[in-house]
Amino acid sequence: MINILVTGGNGQLASCIKDLETTNFNFIYTDYLDLDITDRESLEIFFKNTTVSYCINCAAYTAVDQAESDFENATRINELGAKNLAQTCQKYQTTLIHISTDFVFNGNQTRIYNEEAITNPISVYGETKLQGEIQIQKHLSHYFILRTSWLYSEHGNNFMKTMIKLSKERTELNVVLDQIGTPTYATDLASIILHLISKKINQYGVYHYSNEGVASWYDFAKAIFEEIDSKIKLLPIKSIEYPTPAKRPPFSVLDKSKIKQTLQIEIPHWRDSLRKALKNYNE
Repeated sequence: MINILVTGGNGQLASCIKDLETTNFNFIYTDYLDLDITDRESLEIFFKNTTVSYCINCAAYTAVDQAESDFENATRINELGAKNLAQTCQKYQTTLIHISTDFVFNGNQTRIYNEEAITNPISVYGETKLQGEIQIQKHLSHYFILRTSWLYSEHGNNFMKTMIKLSKERTELNVVLDQIGTPTYATDLASIILHLISKKINQYGVYHYSNEGVASWYDFAKAIFEEIDSKIKLLPIKSIEYPTPAKRPPFSVLDKSKIKQTLQIEIPHWRDSLRKALKNYNE
């Protein structure tokens, strides 16, 4: 039986992997209390005692605004944690599947970002995630770095669930119109991860994955309210009217050509996946 370690095992993406997991593999879910990726020694003990074929790293510091004033912890988890995993995976011949982000880009270009596009993060979160990618590429040969964007699902805390909650509490809501990207259903990403493993894909490297299509946060909110038949009044605003501690890329649509070609897959449109997510959430 192939053992697959999933770090950040209580998070949104790990929960989606749990929903899809098959009996062909033995999944081991850990959180920081079970296995602290910032502690190289604890990783060494775990990998020495358990043969791990794949490690899916869902552990990350993802509080984007909080990271601006908590550089030390963001760096420790997103950079040092990635480095520790890379070095341990290299030693024990484990393939690492690491989740990264569109925030490694500054969002100043207007064409979609492919894997070779210049990275230039504009937030502490984006910078620490980029440094994590660099550490993995430096210390490990068998890795997949999956950059994704705007993750949501029926699990955890995310934009979709926040909008549903606010639709019950308010009659009017302002949402940013001038940040453009693509919402990604975490279950779709989970399915891609399991595809990489089950098909034994060995074209290692950096890949982009999000759902198809383009949206602003305003478009995303509008679609959610339409699907749940909410009568809330939605007002588009500019980012400058909603200042946050961390800057967001104004445009971060990802080019998925490479992953589509490598895996021979079609990617669902974000609107179609949103309907599935809402159906699952209601059930």
